[in-house]
Amino acid sequence: MPVALETRGRVAVLTLDRPDRLNALSPDVLEDLVARLDEVEGDEGVGAVVLTGAGDKAFSAGADVSLVREASPIEARAFAGRGHATADRIEALPKPVVAAVNGYALGGGCELALACDVRVASDRAQIGLPEVTLGIFPGWGGTQRMPRLIGPGRAKDLILTGRRVGAEEALAIGLVERVHPHGELLDRAVELAAEIAAKPAWALAAAKAMINRAGDGDQAGNLARELDLFALAFATEDQREGMAAFFEKRAPNFRGR
Repeated sequence: MPVALETRGRVAVLTLDRPDRLNALSPDVLEDLVARLDEVEGDEGVGAVVLTGAGDKAFSAGADVSLVREASPIEARAFAGRGHATADRIEALPKPVVAAVNGYALGGGCELALACDVRVASDRAQIGLPEVTLGIFPGWGGTQRMPRLIGPGRAKDLILTGRRVGAEEALAIGLVERVHPHGELLDRAVELAAEIAAKPAWALAAAKAMINRAGDGDQAGNLARELDLFALAFATEDQREGMAAFFEKRAPNFRGR
């Protein structure tokens, strides 16, 4: 299968599994990734997801350019539509997704990482959107998600030059949230995901959804929605358990209800 699925406690680890092609993203890979995301969403035993790449070199070197080299505009749009749909699926997944960037994350690979909720990188990571060097530009959401993450000026610096950044620069500009030694990356990413997965599922999903809406410009509507969801949290068993545990000075036992 192009995407491997492994569970570690309450964490699902999804691995792009084409190491011989630096985990390049073909339609089959994208289709399988969406299927795996559907699978983990329906698994109540999974509270968070780690997305990474197989091998020692790449998260994903990007879209498989050999498939679109001679594409017509209509064919190129259809391929980009698959990339959009996959990134949107990651972003909309109610369960938080941690990208473990274990090497090259370029083009479409970078765009999938941008759709994740948190990015942790190997100290060997190389991240960028080099599409302009091929006569095109990012078409899987990168022109929208990267400015939202690091600001328009820094995003233009990267997108208009096509240059890639190493792990330390990516951390400094906010493109990733944490950097770990290469050999420790997956374990540290799973630890972070497990910490997140231990929190109440409903609260995580609501918080993620509201943060994702923060950049759409409708501040008044977003604040009103936040108010509604905050009130609904008080209809959950996990809210009662969390506050009871706080006052009783014990660890909460959240049940996802």
